[in-house]
Amino acid sequence: MTDPIADMLTRIRNAQAVKKETVVFPYSKIKWEILNVLSKNDYIKGLDKTNKKNKKFIEIILKYDEEKIPKISELKRVSKPSRRVYVHAKDIWFFKKGLGIKVLSTPKGVLSDKEAKKLNVGGEILLEIW
Repeated sequence: MTDPIADMLTRIRNAQAVKKETVVFPYSKIKWEILNVLSKNDYIKGLDKTNKKNKKFIEIILKYDEEKIPKISELKRVSKPSRRVYVHAKDIWFFKKGLGIKVLSTPKGVLSDKEAKKLNVGGEILLEIW
């Protein structure tokens, strides 16, 4: 697998397409940090680390409304292994008029666009979610 973050996003999209409650994928620190940002911004219900046969996994609980419509409308990978996208702090713009968020990898850790703008740090744009 060349892009584990894109694999994680695809697993989330596929699980939402069939209305699954939980998604499990292999653990990595960057995935854990991205999911913490999504959890803080109320896109997923919860997340947990699990161990199965000496391997670590991340299990997330997806969030739906009363009509079983997913909270996440779309996930888009911005910075890819073939094309990295960086942004300065002054160039961070709000996404979808503030309704969506961008997840950035900054020197202060993985942050949402609002947090990065508040801390005045730029970095690599990992993904967009709305």
